[in-house]
This record gives sequence, C-alpha cells and structure tokens, in this order.
Amino acid sequence: MHKVYYQPEGIWVGDIMPYGEDGTFYLYHQRDTRNPGPFGEPFGWALATTKDFVNYKDFGESLERGGDEEVDQYVYAGTVFKVGDKYHALYTGCNRDKVRARLMKQVLLHATSDDAVKWEKNIAETLLPPQEGYDDRNWRDPFVLWDEENEEYMLILGTRVGEDKRLMTGRLVKFTSKDLDTWEFQGDWWNPGLYTMFEMPDLFKMGDWWYLVFSEYSDGNKTRYRMSRSINGPWITPADDSFDGRAYYAARTAFDGERRVLFGWVPTRDEGGDPSSYLWGGTFMPLEIVQRADGTLGTKLPDSMLGAFGEAKAVEAFELSCESGKVEQVLAADAGSTYMLDADIELAGDAAGFSVKFAEDAETGLAYEFRANLREGKLEFTPAPQYPWFQVNNMGLERPLFFKGEGTHHVRLVVDDDIATIFVDDVALNARFCNKQGQGVALTVTDGTLKCANATIASL
Repeated sequence: MHKVYYQPEGIWVGDIMPYGEDGTFYLYHQRDTRNPGPFGEPFGWALATTKDFVNYKDFGESLERGGDEEVDQYVYAGTVFKVGDKYHALYTGCNRDKVRARLMKQVLLHATSDDAVKWEKNIAETLLPPQEGYDDRNWRDPFVLWDEENEEYMLILGTRVGEDKRLMTGRLVKFTSKDLDTWEFQGDWWNPGLYTMFEMPDLFKMGDWWYLVFSEYSDGNKTRYRMSRSINGPWITPADDSFDGRAYYAARTAFDGERRVLFGWVPTRDEGGDPSSYLWGGTFMPLEIVQRADGTLGTKLPDSMLGAFGEAKAVEAFELSCESGKVEQVLAADAGSTYMLDADIELAGDAAGFSVKFAEDAETGLAYEFRANLREGKLEFTPAPQYPWFQVNNMGLERPLFFKGEGTHHVRLVVDDDIATIFVDDVALNARFCNKQGQGVALTVTDGTLKCANATIASL
C-alpha cells in the first residue's frame, strides 16, 4: 500500500487532466477497477484536489461517463481551463465497443462547470468530429490554451493518417476559435514522422521558451518534450528530451501560480511480476519541472512532499574507494517500506560509476539498483546481482547522464512500497519492483572514489 504516492484503494490511476489555481491542483483522472482487467469497466473523470501532494480531497466521479449506448461510454483524456467564472472541459468521448465495430467514432465533446466539481455536458452537439483523411478511431486528448499573440483559442490533439498503426503517421493537428463555439481546422500542426500516434499533448510557456509535451505511442512509452521560441515552432529536440523512463507515462503539466508540475502515472506489472510487461494505469507520482539556464528541463520532487517521510536521521559521512572493482557501504539495514534518502556525493574524476541499492537482503545481497554508468553516460534500473537471467524487464528504464563525476551531486531516492524514484541532481527515473527481498539501502562506487556527506534517511 502506498503511503505517499497517490492511488486510492482498489483503484488504478489512469490519465490525469490536471488544472491548477491559487495553490491548489485539481486532478481529473480516470479510475480503472481492473474488473475484469485493465480498461475494464467504463469510467468518467474522477476528481481529487491537493495543495501539497501529500493530502488529497476525493470528490469521486466529477465528469460522469455516459451510458453504454452513448458516445461517451468512456470519458477519455481532455483538458480543463477557465474563462471568466466558468470552467470548461473539452474531452474525448469513446464508445469502445461501437468504435471497434465501426458504428461510432472517437469525438471531442464539451462540458462546463461553475465550481470545477459538477459538470454539465453537451452530448447533443459533437464539438469536433474527426476530419476527413484522419483515423476516426484515434482522434483524442485535446489540449486548449489562449494564444495571446493571435487573440484566439488554440486546440491541439493527437491523431494519425490512415488506419495502419504500423505506419509513422502520428501527428498533432490544430484548431482555432474566437469564442469556444465555432472552431476552424488548421490542418497538421506538427508531423515529425517519428511515431504511429501521439497522446496527451501539452503546451506551455516558461520564461522565453515554449514547451511542447507529449507521450509517444510506442513500446518506449515515454513522456517527451520539445522547445521553441514560438508557440508554433519550429521545435528543437534537446539532447535529453524526456522527463523519465518507460515507467512514467501520459504526463501533462499544470501551473498553480507558483509551481509547474508533471502529472503522470507509474504503471503496474502484469501477473508475472518483474519480468512481465507493463499494464495501463497505476500510481500517480508528481514531478515538479525545473528550468535550466539553457532552457532545457529537469525535474524534482515537490518541496511540499519533503516532510511527508517523517524525521530525517543523519548518516555519518564516509568515503568509498576501489581502484578496480566495486565496493559498497550500507546506509541502513532496514529502512522500511517507505522512505527518502538524501545524500551529497563527490566522485573522483576517473570513477566509472556509482549506484544506489535498495530493497537489499542483508544475508543474500539480493537487491535492486539504480546504477549510474558514467563511462556510458546513463542512469539505469537493474536487479543486483544480474543473475539468474532473466529477472527484470527493464526496457526503457534508463536516462542519459551528462557528467563525468566532477563536482558534488545530490542524490535522492524515494521508495514507496513497490515504487522507487531516484533523482540525480534534476534527472529523475521511476521504477516498479515486485520481488522485494529486504529493506536495506546502500551506496556503491566502481573503479574510483566516492565521498558521501550530508546523508539522511527519513522513514515512515
């Protein structure tokens, strides 16, 4: 059971449509009951609000789903925004059975609310049906914002051309409107030829940069971003264009007046556990966006969560050194099932790498490991030891690291039941682990020297 990350009992959290206002975040989200499996029973949008990502107020289903014969049997992803005193939701309606039978299409619908809790739907009027030439089974996840320069509303959504999902025809298309009632189709907005489909597009400005956030519809399943000086591109691909690895999907952002936060979910594993594929939906984990001096983006744990793990206990400073090979220092033999480790580390310039081990069994040494391989420039999640084969499906559970060990770096590990999140400075990586052997946590260094200072562990 998760104590910090958000997952109501008996529920698996799906796509989140976040909205922020006056220090409060509204999490409109899909709730999967896994009855009989992922994408089981039809759902609307449930609502939970939070100010600190520790305490949540649950409102239950806010934007209700339609009946089994209606176009919004399932309420797929959309967007929430405010104009004057009125809240608006543009969302995807999907009758899954009838879409599969080609009796209906995915369509965009409109709802309004006076309090952001209870919504009035306008099902009688399909707002934006699929345009000719686009796949009417893949026409979803609208995002709306006000384009100040052109004084109009701008809507982008994910779709594809044709019906062959093997072709890289995924793209974002654009609509514009002056009044939210009449929309003009502007055609393809971004068609990079990279993916078969795009999901959960998001567009925001921070400082002098515009950022386009999207989730790739592939077995990579990462949330990625592009950057531009203009709202309409051209879009620059940074060297590291993702926020996390494979185990963090469908993330969108919201701004509460002070913080811009990513709202994505950590997927669950199939019945086989660690070696298995991921399932749709899981546990919400927030990542607050950090803008670097060059305009690229990193992430951090929201500051409001730092006190959620209880009193932090200091770990005595130490130095690890090994000219050839790997050495380990245990920081806690029993850190519990929910805790946060913080440490400042300094590496000799020639060190090959370091790692943080967790869920470690003191007798057998079996554990999981976030390993920073500095010679290959990557941070990865692996079992430790990596035998017998094949223990963990860790495809996509890695991030680039662009330092060679120089200077001091901050490492933060959060473990909440079966989810582990590591931050190396502002680079994050989430993982779901299923075969926990123990509760130990340790640091290692390979082919070099590591100095650890200011280390603390706070356990619930």
